[in-house]
Amino acid sequence: MTKNTKLNRRYGMATLAGKVALLTGAARRIGAEIARILHAAGANVVIHYRSSSRDAETLQSELNALRPDSCFLVQGDLLDVATIPRIMQQTLEQTGRLDVLVNNASSFYPTPLDTLTEQQFDDLIGTNLKAPLFMAQAASPHLQLTHGCIINIVDIHGFRPLKDYPAYCVAKAGLLMLTQSLARELGPTVRVNGVAPGAILWPEMSENHAMHADIVAKTALQREGSPQDIAKTVLFLVRDADYITGQVIPVDGGRMLNH
Repeated sequence: MTKNTKLNRRYGMATLAGKVALLTGAARRIGAEIARILHAAGANVVIHYRSSSRDAETLQSELNALRPDSCFLVQGDLLDVATIPRIMQQTLEQTGRLDVLVNNASSFYPTPLDTLTEQQFDDLIGTNLKAPLFMAQAASPHLQLTHGCIINIVDIHGFRPLKDYPAYCVAKAGLLMLTQSLARELGPTVRVNGVAPGAILWPEMSENHAMHADIVAKTALQREGSPQDIAKTVLFLVRDADYITGQVIPVDGGRMLNH
């Protein structure tokens, strides 16, 4: 054993070799970057997608080129809770185990109070809160076997509201509380934590450019973060945070200091 290996083990910096991570909505954007960094740390990854099949297949090819048979795909609409057991079954059939669940899939769009519809509310609550709950329910027996963990991708607007986004903010606030509740429910064998991005990778919605500029201007670091900032925090919580559970870490460049 090398000196570096001994130090890595002593300070909790082991690789994730042999471990399996299932990531929802991970074919592109922040989810794809989380998949890349967990894969680089040694984990095998299962990429869930709903309709982004081309992006998912491209990411799978990229990661399998680096390490054969290390990236797998599962498809399903998380708004249909009945599909979640199938997603879990296909994951286990392909990998044989589960160590990490990353609830990343999310819908994000404005719903001003005077135009908010029931369908919009159901969609935003469904993707951002209901699906993570039932994914955790399906994953928990398998995570208990491996003493695994769950990481929920929350949002700083689960702490502080964003004007014209009441349904989204409520959903993410619920996900914050769900993170804490699941940590109590699943401890001591399964850790549950969250990451709350700030201005990281803005959706491709031209009408949000002015809002985006205003949000970035109000961050302490005066710049937009990157998907890598989120992915590195997820890696920390998965690999190096054995005594942390029930916490949600804002990764926002200090945005909440000036909310």
